[in-house]
Amino acid sequence: MNQVHYITELFEKYDGRNIDGYLKNGGFDSLKLLLSNGIEKTVGEISASGLQGRGGAAYPTGRKLKQAREAKGERKFVVCNADEGEPGTFKDRELLKRNIFQVIEGMIIAGICSDAKEGIIYVREEYKNLHDDIIKAINKCYEKKFLGVNLLNSGVDFDLKLFSGAGAYVCGEGFAMCESMEGKSGRPRSKPPYVKQEGFLNMPTLVINTETLSAIVSIIKKGADSFKRYGTEKSSGTKLVSISGRVNQPGVYEVPFGVTVRELVEHFGGGIKDNAKGNFVQIGGASGGILPEKLWDTKYTYENLESRGMSIGSGAIVVADETNDIVKYLKVVQEFFRHESCGKCTPCREGNRQMKVIFDKMIDKTVAEKDFYRLDVVLNIMKNASLCGSGKTEVDPFITAKMYFPEAFTIKEVRIEFPGNDEEEEAV
Repeated sequence: MNQVHYITELFEKYDGRNIDGYLKNGGFDSLKLLLSNGIEKTVGEISASGLQGRGGAAYPTGRKLKQAREAKGERKFVVCNADEGEPGTFKDRELLKRNIFQVIEGMIIAGICSDAKEGIIYVREEYKNLHDDIIKAINKCYEKKFLGVNLLNSGVDFDLKLFSGAGAYVCGEGFAMCESMEGKSGRPRSKPPYVKQEGFLNMPTLVINTETLSAIVSIIKKGADSFKRYGTEKSSGTKLVSISGRVNQPGVYEVPFGVTVRELVEHFGGGIKDNAKGNFVQIGGASGGILPEKLWDTKYTYENLESRGMSIGSGAIVVADETNDIVKYLKVVQEFFRHESCGKCTPCREGNRQMKVIFDKMIDKTVAEKDFYRLDVVLNIMKNASLCGSGKTEVDPFITAKMYFPEAFTIKEVRIEFPGNDEEEEAV
């Protein structure tokens, strides 16, 4: 089984930074098709492809573009979400590094389709080594008249710039990202209104993922049917996955929906290191679900993973083997969320503090049944009452772990040996 090269087809065909190399390989042909065919036909093609947002929310992209166009405002913005702040997620980095011009072309197309004239690529601070190359690529696009006033003599204006985040996980959330770009602390806002109505500078803002933008370009160029050739009826196309952890071949792979999780681990990931036995995978990033090895034959699709209580998320696959303890792993995940919580809403802020106390007890083996009851209460409140998607989804690894590893969340029988007595007595 070979990986697919639909979105990533140009990765090996040019160095990723040379605009002439991109043009030689059909670069900006999709933009020209949009200008020729019109917005309605183009958005219709994207809708027909079944493309869903690749940042985690899985919202239909065609519908998102249509809604963004319908939003009214004096200024409108398109923001490329390249924050990618979750541990285990690094697929957008490859698109920025190996084919930045396709991301830029996707931004221009999204801007035209949503009637926005200004675009921003929001890149996490940790990708600082890529910032200069992205700025150079944007400048090259201005030189070639793909950006700016009256681009390609089309009568359309579109400007683009890069914005560097400060390295906060929560800024991957739309409103927190807008607050960050406004020079404020990156914290979510209450909804409604939504980002598409009053986002950056309180103007209509389309926030869209890096991979989604790249997919848009390929779909327009090749047609919706070429995309639907891959995947399933409900999960069409391909997905970039970031495979890491206890595997022999960590990396980013473009795969068709419908492969199994086991195939992702054993074929694309090269199998478990040191011929160890698999234990579990975390799917979708730090806020993704925990899937035990016995269920690795589950198909990697939105619908199949949903039936297991989890989602595709960001496309991350973190693999753990038999030497990795589930409780210690979850403790690390919990520490990440406690550190990254913006602190604005009580359920997330205080919930993470309570979870720290409980997991500390689990690690120290001083946990009691009442602590597990309290954990259930905390998880339920966080999922249903947190202000933004971060607090609502960061409970998923713990909920699924409790579902599939119940033995880790129970009090084990303790035996005490009394001095001078060869028989063991059970402690209540």
